[in-house]
Amino acid sequence: MLNVISHDAPLLAHALRTLGRAGWLCAEYAFDIPLAENPEAALERARQEARGAPADINLLPYFGRRKKLLAADMESTIIDGECVDELADIAGVGPQVAAITGRVMRGEIEFADALRERVALLKGLPLAALERVYVERVHVNPGGAALVATMRRHGAATMLLSGGFSYFTQRVAASLGFDNEQANVLLDDGSKLLGIVKEPILGREAKLQALEREAGARGIALCETLAVGDGANDVDMIARAGLGVAWHAKPVLAAVAGARIVHADLTALLYLQGYREEEIVHG
Repeated sequence: MLNVISHDAPLLAHALRTLGRAGWLCAEYAFDIPLAENPEAALERARQEARGAPADINLLPYFGRRKKLLAADMESTIIDGECVDELADIAGVGPQVAAITGRVMRGEIEFADALRERVALLKGLPLAALERVYVERVHVNPGGAALVATMRRHGAATMLLSGGFSYFTQRVAASLGFDNEQANVLLDDGSKLLGIVKEPILGREAKLQALEREAGARGIALCETLAVGDGANDVDMIARAGLGVAWHAKPVLAAVAGARIVHADLTALLYLQGYREEEIVHG
């Protein structure tokens, strides 16, 4: 199955008509083309036809597309930034922390040590800064609410995972209706951050373990799971999930993902699963 998501979808459907008839998921925006043979050649041709156009084109299995468990990274995936960077900006150490974050996301340095180093720079930051970041700087990415609401409406379980901080995952999970969440815990003295995080630090391996644990507890096969993320910390769970999606991701993650979304918002994950526009829960 070839899945195409693009504002140029009508033109692409016409250009690819010899591959098969477009089955529209969202009028003039998202469609599927069932493929009888040579799927890799069809994918290459489709991407050649779409060169220069804002199009996300992926090859997917015809059966078992709708998943029963969503495991979503939070920062720069469900929300539009990195909370540690925002805290660092308030603390006056923004450039130092952002430089470390960038190296982590690209897979250049080990996550746990980098997190300890960044959190140490936040020592003495008043706890009120966490609330300020959540209220003023945490914004759900377009399509995020629809993704969670739609999958839950259709019976899927949802979990929010982050190598960041539980202060934020708890609030974002509650606001969007995730079934559960997992993240690291910042330690404090009741008024200020201590500059340390509770051990053991939850990172790349912990995200994979959370996916496997939640699927097992619910009796869901891993082939029935969907994982989405944007950075190196998401590689293991993306590679293990039935459908692993690299969303506006770093190259290290895009290289292992089963599907890549570069242009569309998070509703793309619904179209990848074959949801039609009339099935999507908006608002």
